Amino acid sequence: MEIPTIVGAGLVVIGVGLGIGNIGKGAMDAIGRQPDAYGKIQTAMLIAAALIEGIGFAALFAA
Repeated sequence: MEIPTIVGAGLVVIGVGLGIGNIGKGAMDAIGRQPDAYGKIQTAMLIAAALIEGIGFAALFAA
């Protein structure tokens, strides 16, 4: 493995972590404001997190 590939993989992992963290933060804020909508917010959060993680896996294996 070459150095640019390793650096790129690290950036992908950092980006995915930040993206999922932002989704979690937004979901917690939304649940704090609308506790009754917990189920819908959680479902949307999990779908978005899975999509981001899938894009991260695709980026890792594309190299």
